[in-house]
Amino acid sequence: MHRPNGIDWRRVATVAVVVVCVSYAPMAMTELWPYVDPNAPAFGEWILSRVVSAEYAADALATRIEPYRHSLVPLIVHSVLGGALMLLGPVQLLTAVRRRIRLHRAVGVVFALTVYVSMAGAGIYLARTAPEDAFSGAAFWIVLATILVGTVMSVTFGLLAVIGGFPDLHQRWMLLCYGFLMTAPLLRLEWGALPWVLPGLSMEDVNRVAIMHLGSLVAFGALIASRAMDRRANVPGVRGTWVPLPVLAAVHLAGAAALAWIARSYWGWGTTGQRLLVAYLLPYAATYAVLFARQRRAGREGRNWAREEWRLHLAALCLAPVLSVAAALPFERVLGLDRATALTAGVTIGCGVLAFAATTVVSLRVMYGREVIKREGIAAARRERPVSAPVA
Repeated sequence: MHRPNGIDWRRVATVAVVVVCVSYAPMAMTELWPYVDPNAPAFGEWILSRVVSAEYAADALATRIEPYRHSLVPLIVHSVLGGALMLLGPVQLLTAVRRRIRLHRAVGVVFALTVYVSMAGAGIYLARTAPEDAFSGAAFWIVLATILVGTVMSVTFGLLAVIGGFPDLHQRWMLLCYGFLMTAPLLRLEWGALPWVLPGLSMEDVNRVAIMHLGSLVAFGALIASRAMDRRANVPGVRGTWVPLPVLAAVHLAGAAALAWIARSYWGWGTTGQRLLVAYLLPYAATYAVLFARQRRAGREGRNWAREEWRLHLAALCLAPVLSVAAALPFERVLGLDRATALTAGVTIGCGVLAFAATTVVSLRVMYGREVIKREGIAAARRERPVSAPVA
């Protein structure tokens, strides 16, 4: 008797991403039109006014009029092209899955150019806007700047990887790039959902809660997608691990100490600090549990490459709180932020920056493996070369 198959979670996730992206695209493209003409259509504002309240959407719009006015053209370029990227991303994913190579390459060139121009618009806005004038304050400005840099560097490394003949690394970098881009639609989802969970919060407060975990979530999603598309048990030349147990234990201890410092700091800042702490710790703990379990399972099953990639990202996740604590001091001293804002800025970028670093190490791991194979081939050829007889 034929038994029905289980749920194909990869297909479910792909469909969910496509639906979110396609739905968000018109919202992104029209989001800034009301700043030019109050009567212009704005789908996102219309939806928010019905999901939450008209006052909630109107208040957020009113507080942005002055900061956006001096950078309106670059922001419109950024938002319109950002909407286009929401459509190009699923096309790229589906052409890669279906192995439509020529179409994938053509769309990839358009995607990369669109990323560069869209991020240039965002960069002009950030350069013209003081951190304290950004939506939700300086921490939000730092998050936006970090996402901008991460997006541009990811797509650049993705292009270099495919030029260098590393399609597996190209795939990882482009997925991470799209993960950073996905912070935009996911933030809009939280604009609609969090007021139901935390009634009474303004959109600025919702932003502060959302940025505590968005970097962690999108980087984790990019990793899950990369691992789902890479079925290899081993990669040529990749042997052993760059994260042996003593190193893994050390980063766990360092991460635990930094997490304790973060938790103690936020707990002392009252209800607001405790709310932000929960928004950070719950997704962090869930991500940690999945990474830890996956690397152990891959090790038991003898899938050494999968174990190595999971373990590298696990080590990076453990070090993310360390980076967050370390970054708080320069944010406080150089940018003149108060201690709470400086630590929040560090916390919000920690997981995303370390996920980028982990992807870099994964790339170096694969490239080093190729170099090992090349050197072994050269050595084997020399051993097999016949020795010329001595001349009499």
